[in-house]
Amino acid sequence: MGTPTGFAYDVVGDTVVITHAGRRATVLRGARARQFLAEIEDDDPQELMARVTGNYKHGNERQARDHPRNRGR
Repeated sequence: MGTPTGFAYDVVGDTVVITHAGRRATVLRGARARQFLAEIEDDDPQELMARVTGNYKHGNERQARDHPRNRGR
């Protein structure tokens, strides 16, 4: 599985704005924002932001590629 890329985050007061490829993906506030900032120190930042936004591989990509409606793409 590939490593997620293209994520960035900005801290604005007690809010964390996570972007992906320059577009806002999610906004974390309050306790969740504080937890994110604590976790970002220990974890891989790109992987953590992918998990938080829900933008990560789910393991079914090969099945989707082989589906009849996707053949030939």
